[in-house]
Amino acid sequence: MMQPLTVVPLYHSDASPRIFGLMWNAIESSITEANGHPFKIRRRTPIGGGCINQTFLLEGDKQRYFIKLNDANGLAMFEAESAGLQAILDTNAIMAPQPLCTGTAGNNAYLVMSYIDTAGSANNHVRFGEQLATMHQKRFDYFGWQQDNAIGSTPQPNPHYQNWIDFWREQRLGVQLELAAQNGFSGSLQTEGKKLLDGFSGLFHGYTPQPSLLHGDLWSGNYCFANDGTPVIFDPACYYGDREADIAMTELFGGFNSEFYRAYQNTWPLDSGYPGRKTLYNLYHILNHLNLFGGGYLSQAQQMLRQLLSELGQ
Repeated sequence: MMQPLTVVPLYHSDASPRIFGLMWNAIESSITEANGHPFKIRRRTPIGGGCINQTFLLEGDKQRYFIKLNDANGLAMFEAESAGLQAILDTNAIMAPQPLCTGTAGNNAYLVMSYIDTAGSANNHVRFGEQLATMHQKRFDYFGWQQDNAIGSTPQPNPHYQNWIDFWREQRLGVQLELAAQNGFSGSLQTEGKKLLDGFSGLFHGYTPQPSLLHGDLWSGNYCFANDGTPVIFDPACYYGDREADIAMTELFGGFNSEFYRAYQNTWPLDSGYPGRKTLYNLYHILNHLNLFGGGYLSQAQQMLRQLLSELGQ
């Protein structure tokens, strides 16, 4: 399993300009080898928007790439993200950045992918909903994924399961509750959490989820529109699971409009029991935020637990 990551500044105070330059030279060589064409960085522009990685637009002669950098122990995370992007692209359902190469250079790990220009104002939420539903309609043989990855900077285990309820209990909620206990969040969070783990299968009466490829971290910060309005999803935490988990997260932090949901429903309607399971799926992300960012999310997690237990008659 991957170890939790902490962001290490790219510009180390003890790093000489020569060492820093060698890092970029190594990345240039990796890009050249991956795309089969010589690449030399002509411009390097920092891009904001992330709290885990440092990101840049790299421009050469008629070539542009988006690069993520982290401490060298982040390589496994980048390799898993690259595999997730490729899995999304392999569905031929929706656009994502094309991963090019990963590796380490000096003290840093990197992920290089295609750069998608989003400077235009065009958007197509209807197409977004349709394409996500199309991606979800592609079925797979098991729950889990081909490798472990990360949700934010938290390791996300993805062993193969045939039963979705067991997978969600043991590899999602159970893992986050155990991390919360390790982080000092005990008391009612753990006692009510155990009750939920023992009883949440009651939310699935009459509903048998099928394994769909999930983005896994589908909030408003992880999609955009290319200049022509084409929907683009990125920063995935992919696995095969119940598609409702993706849709639930779109409702957690907002940013998806009614056209998106209407188009999704028209393409592949959700089961009537989805509203009762939405909180179950979003509890995973709130617990993850609790573990990543601290007690500010404790009250929300406890409230969600009590709501779910109430729905289950407990």
